Amino acid sequence: MRPPVPPFTFEDSVKKVRMAENAWNLKDPAKVALAYTPDSRWRNRSEFVHGRAEIEAFLTRKWAREHDYRLIKEIWAHADDRIAVRFVYECHDADGNWYRSHGNENWRFDAQGLMAERHASINDVAIQESDRLFRWPSGIRPDNHPGLTELGL
Repeated sequence: MRPPVPPFTFEDSVKKVRMAENAWNLKDPAKVALAYTPDSRWRNRSEFVHGRAEIEAFLTRKWAREHDYRLIKEIWAHADDRIAVRFVYECHDADGNWYRSHGNENWRFDAQGLMAERHASINDVAIQESDRLFRWPSGIRPDNHPGLTELGL
């Protein structure tokens, strides 16, 4: 069981989104994978991922190449067992090139509050290090750090 569980209220959905953001910012693939059903299905950009083992492997690869990763998620819409999210993350590659990635996710949850489906569309924009907006220490975004709307993203 991973509360909150469907049917989601707006407040439940906002909490679920922040829980996901926090988990991804901690960058622990094994722990993050536990938020998904054992047979969860993903589409992430052009990659299709099935099940927790593949999710964990995907996230391990992702965070090995995306250095100084910082993520902010924001609710877009919700229904009984679905949440739509927009997000932005910043990171740099091994050569020091910085990127800001903008995306949308559609999530569907099972009755236990585990994510059964995740569909993500993401676009990357090259930025200068001086243009970064996400500068908190590695880990969870501080509560007083502005969100996407406040940052004008």
